[in-house]
Amino acid sequence: MFDHVVFGVRDYEKSKAFYLKVLELIGITTLAENKLGIELSADGKSSLCIRRDPIDSPAHLHLAFVAKNREQVQNFHRIALGIGATDNGPPGLRPDYSGQYYAAYVLDPDGHNIELVCHEEEE
Repeated sequence: MFDHVVFGVRDYEKSKAFYLKVLELIGITTLAENKLGIELSADGKSSLCIRRDPIDSPAHLHLAFVAKNREQVQNFHRIALGIGATDNGPPGLRPDYSGQYYAAYVLDPDGHNIELVCHEEEE
């Protein structure tokens, strides 16, 4: 279902400590950490990403769903735009993430970043 969920927090260090402690009980640990924030995972396949986001209001969510193939990514983007979503990144490879990270992004009616990603090579 989910590939990853991304959200920003006001107090990064406090939130990081909180999530590491409470999610430790279910086997979730740090997968990666960089200037953007921290990525947590239990299986290395799905992740929770906490971003440094020093704003006064809650940040928009980034919800990424898993696609079985690249055609699903293309169809997702086309259908979403057809029903009024805003383009936030057309279907394509994202080489900054990995050599086979193929995704498309749209903004939903509330401005949340919705992504469909395929980690499989092209058929």
